[in-house]
Amino acid sequence: MWPLFGIHALLVVAVTLSPVTAAEWSENDVTGDVYPPLWDLAPENLLDFPVKDNKIVLSAWNYQDRLGAYKSLLKASAKYFDAFGPQNSGNILWGLPLQHGWQFHTGRLADPSGLTSCGYENGELLCQSVRSWWSCMNYYLSIIPFLGAVEAGLFGELPYEIEILPPEEQKDDFCYSVKDCWSRMPKLMDDWKAFFEYLLSTENKAVSSASFSSFKLDDALGLLWKAHTTSIAYALPKFQDRLKYLSDPEANFGEDWANAVDFIAATHFRTDLPTTNNFQAFLPQRMLVEGDVPPSISDFSPEQNKVLASLEALHNANKLTGGMLLKFWQKAMSTEAGRKMGRKLIESLTSSQKLELLDLVGI
Repeated sequence: MWPLFGIHALLVVAVTLSPVTAAEWSENDVTGDVYPPLWDLAPENLLDFPVKDNKIVLSAWNYQDRLGAYKSLLKASAKYFDAFGPQNSGNILWGLPLQHGWQFHTGRLADPSGLTSCGYENGELLCQSVRSWWSCMNYYLSIIPFLGAVEAGLFGELPYEIEILPPEEQKDDFCYSVKDCWSRMPKLMDDWKAFFEYLLSTENKAVSSASFSSFKLDDALGLLWKAHTTSIAYALPKFQDRLKYLSDPEANFGEDWANAVDFIAATHFRTDLPTTNNFQAFLPQRMLVEGDVPPSISDFSPEQNKVLASLEALHNANKLTGGMLLKFWQKAMSTEAGRKMGRKLIESLTSSQKLELLDLVGI
């Protein structure tokens, strides 16, 4: 019964996802407020960052610099995704900066301890706090992918090495160059490098043609999600101590979300621009505070309440089964045909007008 309970919770999470993909967008759709906050102001070329002592220097604790690392990745990889949507909207790397933009917009990157003005409008708005669980977790989904791309050769031959500036405290929790990260966390670097090497390999195969005909989206998504989940698995235990700064509802939501990513990853969920934006509309648009109990948070939409309650139910079900629920789901999604069926099921649920949040406690 528990596997069915958990799978249903997963499907309820997915019920709000739109089946619209980047390839179905028109040129006119790629306008408006669809990009992360301050996207236009972020640097998009590596040489737009400061160069000091023959090193390109990024401040990973500045929102605009971290956004610039993402923007450079999107620009350098754009040619591989031309077939999947106009104006690079089909690029599956969009999920990373859009998540980070949501974190910034909702105040999740600011100092949750309140001891500094880092991340606050009346202080250092672009500052990312090393006390923020979300910011620390995101380091492994921004700087590590970025350095993996550098090592893979996505940016070609660079005239300088890359150096990441450390935070003022907790410096040992992070790495700061390709060599440093490779020595500390080779598995993470290997997985991110493998994704970018796959993109580069398709260019080599298609060098004589006008398009990247050898590019297979499902394979690329598989490699991307493998690296993504490896990053979360590595960072989650490392930053347990940062949860103490959050309210209990917010801390629980963070862990529920991290658990759900494994389930989403198994379907090779498309993380292009329109799909990610459609999904993020149903994430909480502020930090959760004491007294917030989904599905009854008064200033959240029914869909936002539904997603929060379902994420919690899915996490509880997976814990109660000792992780067997996730293994069951991953096995069901282990073939391309299985993943296709899973996505079709999700898409059919999105168009249902009858599905309501079930009484999961009653079940």
